[in-house]
Amino acid sequence: MHFAFLNPQGNFDAADSHLTEHPDFGGQLVYVKEVAQSLVDLGHKVDIVTRLIDDPEWPEFSEPVATYPGYDETSLRIVRIPCGGPLFLAKERLWTHMAEFVDGIARFYGDALPEFATGHYADGGYCSVLLKARLGIPFTFTGHSLGAQKLDKLGTTAENWTEMEERFRFSSRIAAERLSMEQASRIITSTAQERDEQYSHPLYQAAIDVSDTQRFSVIPPGVNMTVFNREPNDEEADIAASLADRVRSDGPFVVVSSRLDEKKNIIGVVEAFAKSEMLRRNAELVLCIRGIDDIYGDLSALSEEERAVLEPIVSLIVDAKLRGSVHHLNIQSQRELAATYRFFANRRSIFALTAFYEPFGLAPIEAAACGLACVATKNGGPSEIFADGSGLLVDPFDSTDIADGLLRAVDQQKNLSDQGFERVLSTYTWQKTAENYYAVARSAASGAERSGNAGYPLDSTGRIETYLAGRK
Repeated sequence: MHFAFLNPQGNFDAADSHLTEHPDFGGQLVYVKEVAQSLVDLGHKVDIVTRLIDDPEWPEFSEPVATYPGYDETSLRIVRIPCGGPLFLAKERLWTHMAEFVDGIARFYGDALPEFATGHYADGGYCSVLLKARLGIPFTFTGHSLGAQKLDKLGTTAENWTEMEERFRFSSRIAAERLSMEQASRIITSTAQERDEQYSHPLYQAAIDVSDTQRFSVIPPGVNMTVFNREPNDEEADIAASLADRVRSDGPFVVVSSRLDEKKNIIGVVEAFAKSEMLRRNAELVLCIRGIDDIYGDLSALSEEERAVLEPIVSLIVDAKLRGSVHHLNIQSQRELAATYRFFANRRSIFALTAFYEPFGLAPIEAAACGLACVATKNGGPSEIFADGSGLLVDPFDSTDIADGLLRAVDQQKNLSDQGFERVLSTYTWQKTAENYYAVARSAASGAERSGNAGYPLDSTGRIETYLAGRK
């Protein structure tokens, strides 16, 4: 089967440049790449369709067609479609250019259309809606995270609505999500909780009914076991030597690795260390933050948004006199990250993800695949991933509960490490994800109805304003 994975905001390239270090380069790019490669490994053809950027500050994304190492253009392509001018645009600024993007897709394929599309995130879903209306290509919608939850979590109110709409374009995003839900052959979620909680939000009422489980397929993401595993390789000896030189303690450690985003709640782990003398006596903290070598020095390499997240963390470390027990690592690639996980796993260490809400939680299962015991937020996907007790769940809003969870994990590290690894092998591999995607696509394509051309207005302003007016 020939798939098109539509992800206009996703900036894909062979080297995974900037991956996870920018709000537009998050975990969904890893997801799309891994599912695409696994589908190709199963014998299918996949195009990852994204936006072409011809910008001196972003030189990696200017070739119209590119490939990944080990694949060629007959199996897996990165197809970049120009729209909205040549320069990089934040995802919130792309909405007015989506029709142009779809026009470019139609020109690129001509009569050689893909058999099936997958729309990722709201803008990819909207493009799938337009392609279905124009060319009859059926699609699945994978929202990854939905705009209504972000609207709520950022404290959007009737009073600040104009400002929040200008910054985040909520009306376009939520309208796109509603259309994607209505038109998709199937909606893909990573967990049943994601389906039941996110898609039941009042702003999606009438677009989708979560009780109609036939409209959904729960397909968990997976781990790239060729990278994230327990077996060190000869190429990482220098990484281990460098880590041993920088981190002289035998552990255990609490490892945090996520992009600098307020919702990831990195500061929650630091607060746990600041408040708990017992935790400080039993573990040290490791912060893996890509893009900066010295968190106490010049932060100019970071964006304004990233600095706004990191500066309070650094201030807390200094004020609580934690510098001696907090280590910072500038991790540059997935392979370096996996080697780092293995290094700390050999020192009886813990991985912590205390996000306020995590739609799935790919990072903890990558860490678990490398032998780290896991402590994760109870809000979102980790509550299903670790429902069998293979990881510990904590309240991200309670630093005392975070500290208690980390201390329990230190005490149970060996059992949690073994159980977490077995959980990954049994349930969370990308091959299983790809097999499930294909099964859904095959079923949906065989029964898909081809819709005619139609216009879809991309605005939910009135609906959101009514919702905000009724909130207490």
